[in-house]
Amino acid sequence: MVNRLMLLDTASLYFRAFYGLPDTIRRADGTPVNAVRGLLDMIARLTTDYGATHLVACWDDDWRPQWRVDLIPTYKSHRVAEVRQAVPDVEVVPDALEAQIPLIRHVLGLAGIAVVGAPEHEADDVVGTYASHASLPVDVVTGDRDLFQLVDDTRQVRVIYTARGMKNLEVLTDAAVVGKYRVLPEQYADYATLRGDASDGLPGVAGIGEKTAAALLLEHGTLDGLLAAAADPGSKVSASVRSKLAAAADYLKVAPAVVNVVRNLELPSLEEAGAELHAVRGGAREELECLATEWNLGGSVQRLLQALDRRA
Repeated sequence: MVNRLMLLDTASLYFRAFYGLPDTIRRADGTPVNAVRGLLDMIARLTTDYGATHLVACWDDDWRPQWRVDLIPTYKSHRVAEVRQAVPDVEVVPDALEAQIPLIRHVLGLAGIAVVGAPEHEADDVVGTYASHASLPVDVVTGDRDLFQLVDDTRQVRVIYTARGMKNLEVLTDAAVVGKYRVLPEQYADYATLRGDASDGLPGVAGIGEKTAAALLLEHGTLDGLLAAAADPGSKVSASVRSKLAAAADYLKVAPAVVNVVRNLELPSLEEAGAELHAVRGGAREELECLATEWNLGGSVQRLLQALDRRA
């Protein structure tokens, strides 16, 4: 078997599981377990279908890092439930999902699945660092378009995109990103900066939408190349585009640092993190099987255990 690393944008997946399954799936005491069940089934299917031998559940230690907010105050501001000092702000998370997150962490630990986060950084940054330095082919599993910037055929990095649901997964390669957006993966962060993204509170450049952003990057290659051309009176950049870029100058100075994922975090190696998948034995397996009954996790635990047994 060829070794292959799978990186999970974990929060993206457990949110999808929560909203994809009815919250009437509950433990006897009424505690919902739909997100737990759904996430375990996702992991079992994804690791089997895509031949993962190594897996890291990348975690949001800080879902809205202050250094990003300092650069763009609107960054994810619509998702803040409570502002806190010196610690991460509280994200808007349904109570029925919030109650399941500790169990998710516990079950992943019992299954021997590596969970890795980094202080003051999002899961995207953990994904970006591992994907950029792994010696193995990489599959990034996410519903977040921001991670399209990591796609790289040369390094065998793909994105398995979940936005259309687990029955309609898209595998994004260089050609797939170009087909969707008319930009190369390495241009995607500049494209997102220009276009903006309401879901992340990024305003973009007023008057520049997807088609214009793609056309400008096709002609100038990078945001820096575009800005240099716009500053050159002899270039072919239209007066309208020059005006729009000038009006957004302050935003454009800081947005790339927010939009580009961090790729150089100090993280445990795959070996140190325990990323290699393996069958679950002994007490951990017994506890998982007990949890399956006690917490009404149905066949989800067994499906995960069977998927991991194949790695033995």
